[in-house]
Amino acid sequence: MTSAPQKKAVLYRMVMPKHICPYGIKARWLLRRRGYAVEDHWLTTREETDAFKAQHDVQTTPQIFIDGRRIGGHDDLRRYLGLKVRDPGATSYVPVLAVFAVAALLALSISWLTLAPLIGILTVERFIAAAMMLLAMLKLQDVDRFATMFLNYDLLARRLPPYGKAYPFLELGAGTLMLTHSLSWLSIPVALFIGGIGAVSVFKAVYIDGRELKCACVGGNSNVPLGFVSLTENVMMVAMALWMLAGI
Repeated sequence: MTSAPQKKAVLYRMVMPKHICPYGIKARWLLRRRGYAVEDHWLTTREETDAFKAQHDVQTTPQIFIDGRRIGGHDDLRRYLGLKVRDPGATSYVPVLAVFAVAALLALSISWLTLAPLIGILTVERFIAAAMMLLAMLKLQDVDRFATMFLNYDLLARRLPPYGKAYPFLELGAGTLMLTHSLSWLSIPVALFIGGIGAVSVFKAVYIDGRELKCACVGGNSNVPLGFVSLTENVMMVAMALWMLAGI
């Protein structure tokens, strides 16, 4: 009994001293995973790459050929194999959910190290404070871009644009002080102020005006839709501040 012949694919990808195409590597791995014997052709110079593009009338590499037919690049290969292709413009809650998940792990870790109950008010406080700090960190990666995106919906930033650039620093400072229970006379008013304005702004933009906007909560490059998750960030800050105020 003879075995079926192995499927074959031809791959052209850039492998140069200063650049190795990551999508070429991903395409090769995907083909091999799907049982293809890959004829791997390296384009080792810019001239060779440009000549290949001109010959096949394509704009990008890698390029994959199967059964003598050009499939296209990495995303085209995924479609050919029936796999999902990520839409870079699609909305996604993944960034903010990742922040909340890491914040929860940090809160649990701190409670474990300090011998505090893992399930309790103190852990919840630490979770909110850690989430504030992580969200501020993402905004601080590109403050100007965040501030520009923030102007789309924040009521105070529209009247006072510099507030948008100050916001990440205020959120980081309040979160740090709340995590350590330091200078409550400062952290509580700051959290109430920025959280309160943020909650009102998001509620008005989404639930009253019915606008479809991207949230600046995880920085200026996200596709997180403005809505419930964005409102949650602000409500958590306000709730944390009120809880700490009640405990003074």
